[in-house]
Amino acid sequence: MILYGIKNCDTVKKARKWLEAHRVEYRFHDLRVDGLDPTRLSTWVRAIGWEALLNRRGTTWRGLSESERADLDEERAMALMLAHPSLIKRPVLEYGGALRVGFDEADYAERFA
Repeated sequence: MILYGIKNCDTVKKARKWLEAHRVEYRFHDLRVDGLDPTRLSTWVRAIGWEALLNRRGTTWRGLSESERADLDEERAMALMLAHPSLIKRPVLEYGGALRVGFDEADYAERFA
């Protein structure tokens, strides 16, 4: 199981704390430090769609120019997420062929406790 995120993200911290408290083994992959492979991002996009992955609430999104945010399609959104990994909603959890985006304690409890 791999948990993708950014070390300082509050939601990632909650997910990591929950996994550790429930003794669920995982590997953490820091998107800023370790980067993100375009093939992996493409797999995520095929699985859940680029709209579900794109974080439009964060400071990185607000820091983009109007032209960067306008007329997004899958290709442009993926290029932005690769250039700015903090544009990916966090955390992304890969486990047993499944993919979860975000942290919901009840969902984690149902799947891992």
